[in-house]
Amino acid sequence: MNTQPTFDRPIREVLHDWIPLSDGTRLAVRYWLPEDAHDNPVPALLEYIPYCKRDGTTARDEAMHPYFAGHGYASLRVDIRGSGESEGALLDEYLQQELDDCVEVIAWIAKQQWCTGSVGMFGKSWGGFNALQVAALRPPELKCIITVDSTDDRYADDVHYMGGGMNVSNATWAFSMFQSAARPPDPDAVGENWREIWQDRLEVARPWLIDWVSHQRRDAYWKHGSVCEDFSAIECAVFAVGGWSDSYTNSVLRLMQGLNAPRRALIGPWGHQYPHQSLPGPDIGYLQEALRWWDYWLKEQDTGIMDEPMIRAWMQDYAPPSAVPTHRPGRWIAELGWPADDAQLRHLNLGSSGLSMTPGAGTIDICSPQTLGESSVSWIGGGGGLPDEPTDQRIDDARSACFDMPVDEPFEFFGTPELEIDVASDKPCALICARLCDVAPDGTSSRVTYGILNLTHRDSHEHPEPLEPGKTYRVRVKLNDAAHSFAAGHTLRLALSTSYWPVVWPSPEPATLTIDLANSVLRLPVRERRAIDDTLPPFPPAVSAPVQPKTILRAPVPQVVEVVRDVRTGTVTTRQVSDNGRHRIDHTGWEFGSRSQRERSVSESDPTTAECRSVALNEWGRKGQHEFRIETQQAMRCDENDFIIEASIRAYEDGKPVLAKSWLERIPRVLV
Repeated sequence: MNTQPTFDRPIREVLHDWIPLSDGTRLAVRYWLPEDAHDNPVPALLEYIPYCKRDGTTARDEAMHPYFAGHGYASLRVDIRGSGESEGALLDEYLQQELDDCVEVIAWIAKQQWCTGSVGMFGKSWGGFNALQVAALRPPELKCIITVDSTDDRYADDVHYMGGGMNVSNATWAFSMFQSAARPPDPDAVGENWREIWQDRLEVARPWLIDWVSHQRRDAYWKHGSVCEDFSAIECAVFAVGGWSDSYTNSVLRLMQGLNAPRRALIGPWGHQYPHQSLPGPDIGYLQEALRWWDYWLKEQDTGIMDEPMIRAWMQDYAPPSAVPTHRPGRWIAELGWPADDAQLRHLNLGSSGLSMTPGAGTIDICSPQTLGESSVSWIGGGGGLPDEPTDQRIDDARSACFDMPVDEPFEFFGTPELEIDVASDKPCALICARLCDVAPDGTSSRVTYGILNLTHRDSHEHPEPLEPGKTYRVRVKLNDAAHSFAAGHTLRLALSTSYWPVVWPSPEPATLTIDLANSVLRLPVRERRAIDDTLPPFPPAVSAPVQPKTILRAPVPQVVEVVRDVRTGTVTTRQVSDNGRHRIDHTGWEFGSRSQRERSVSESDPTTAECRSVALNEWGRKGQHEFRIETQQAMRCDENDFIIEASIRAYEDGKPVLAKSWLERIPRVLV
């Protein structure tokens, strides 16, 4: 439970205001600042996201922004163009228009009477992405950023594609934005033109999935916004934060290695939430750490943060796998730079007897059932207490090619494991999944990390090439970054498969891979315990500012996640059912609620049966004045040659239909 902080300065809140842009569009802003800021100007902080300040992130905003204001900052929460109460249309993520708007917003903020002219930017996920992207544009007023749970690589390390394979969450996340981008603004906030704003959104409503599936290679569409294309473009100070249970951790170490700007990194055990609000714990006083960062770069106070090690990370100990973990045992470690000066690679050879220090011999064939992966129902660990973490891996291990190594002496690793193998395929398109597991003495298997490679992308994500059946290729599979301590008596397991549903979309046809064990190796970045780890000061406890009360009008229901096997057809369906209830924010009277269901299914023997289906109902309104409802559906399926997308949206005002659209698209598969 987070404690409430004390503030250095009394604050006031501006619940709703407008930021004008040069093209006449107005962006909606809610902000907090010291009461005397007009007489004693302060630096400003910006969070710039599309999730609606009126309801979508209200509680999170109220728990965080007033804290910064109470310590001498103007803290602004802006809805990007076409979202929340802002005017315009939201057509896709990270468009140049979004970034250009943000540069204007920063300039507007810096010119306000209450601002010193210095601005910092922060955000999680989308807000962490555009903080990096805007930093690369170098607006002069932007002095530093904090990027949380984001990526520098929109193609290879985001929700869309992974190792050249299509992420199944590509479809589910697109569905979330399909419905969100069409939502109405609150008429009480925006005034008489609320219907015009809503109509503008409805006119351009379109499934984003169509564009995301149309770009299956690393082309200019994905390079835009990927700051890894030119790290040198970022010159302001960067604080990168991630969590091992999240899916956006790889970029933290890449940023530490690639940037020349002042930088620091923090990686905890957390999921896709801010570190003072996330599971699994331990949570930390993230707001206090962020304040130290802001004070150093925006107020020129020597808080000591830049005298500390470049990287602070949570070295995880084994924990029994749980879909809803609350705490992850481990300890904090530190690195002065990256790559670490004393980094060691332990080479473990694949052989018929498992993993060992001596080269293996012979070959092994792998052809997995398409349903392999059911113990990992989600690509991302949300960190919000939902059952989305990987469970006991034994059901998937039993259907994989496993290479084990008993751990006689404890050791730990930190960084990027890499598998290098000689492999041949009997089909022109195939993928390989490599999972690294920690197997306890009782046989429980806990996933430590994993990696995917679409083998047609073995040399390039931009220019993939089909495999020549029967030809042997030398390939490298990078696993996701991790920090893990293996205890004596446990077993390190490498599990290989040709499928990993529902995380990654299956290949067009079942493929058998033949791996030559004589020259196949797993490389682990082993780390020795260091004295510096024991000198790290503890983090302060998590705090949050008080959140405005809301009334529950319909109680939320705990999310249901189930894996259903049809024994007749061999089809496995992962089903997630959510009902977030309906709530009223008491100080505005605005009401909102949602229900949704998501299903992902595939049969054991036929990858062309893969299908991802989503339905949702979202509602907003104000008692006695307005009632809005949006119903959306989306399905994605495939055959050997195409991806097929069906979608529909229906919008209602006071029970009367105002919009009905549907889509049916076939998009050719391009070696995916």
